[in-house]
Amino acid sequence: MFVDSHCHLNYKGLVEDQAAVLDRARAAGVGMMLNISTREREWDDIIATAEREDDVWATVGIHPHEADTHPDIDTSKLVARAAHPKVIGIGETGLDYYYDHSDRAQQQKSFRAHIAASRETGLPLIVHTRDAEADTAAILRDEMGKGAYPGVIHCFTASGEFADIALELGLYISISGIVTFRNAKDLQATAARLPADRLLIETDSPFLAPVPHRGKPCEPGYVADTARFLAGLRGESVEALAEQTTRNFHALFSKATA
Repeated sequence: MFVDSHCHLNYKGLVEDQAAVLDRARAAGVGMMLNISTREREWDDIIATAEREDDVWATVGIHPHEADTHPDIDTSKLVARAAHPKVIGIGETGLDYYYDHSDRAQQQKSFRAHIAASRETGLPLIVHTRDAEADTAAILRDEMGKGAYPGVIHCFTASGEFADIALELGLYISISGIVTFRNAKDLQATAARLPADRLLIETDSPFLAPVPHRGKPCEPGYVADTARFLAGLRGESVEALAEQTTRNFHALFSKATA
């Protein structure tokens, strides 16, 4: 069984045919899917999808792109919505300096509010970081000094040095279909050496479809293709990688297991 630890089932490209998308994922061996929120207006629909589908879970969070438009989302609001039984994570949150769609100071403030919610609830933090390694690492480390919290660097594309910092802080690292791309040599080298007990897999669908599905909307079922490629990189069977990453998901997102 595979787990897609990060997908956007309510985004355009999947939501129009969501039932069929879910059926195809199950047929590909995907046993659980974590449906990630990025804006407050999505929360109700994302939670409703999780309520309707036994194998789908939800998060609550504000993407760094949306930080400017959500100045009122604070730790207390995140904690309150995270009390829902099918909400098992906080995020996605973090820093994105590539697009700079939101003011960097506001991104950082939002990021810290999410970390505080993760610490208070015990639910894992789902971290997005792009072109912001130094500030992301500094905030993660500073906040860890205030009290431990669980988390994962999703759709990992950062440097090997950043991977080592994340691991040192006790975080997990999730690999998406980007690892299958021909020009992803540095990422492949990092993915090959990650500790087995800190590894997750994801699609980030409908984005970033892996080889051999490039150019199509990504779907949760394609996590099996990423798993096969990653298993080859790491010199292990896809069955072993599926078992290990599923075990890791349950260890990190323990509310789903409970």
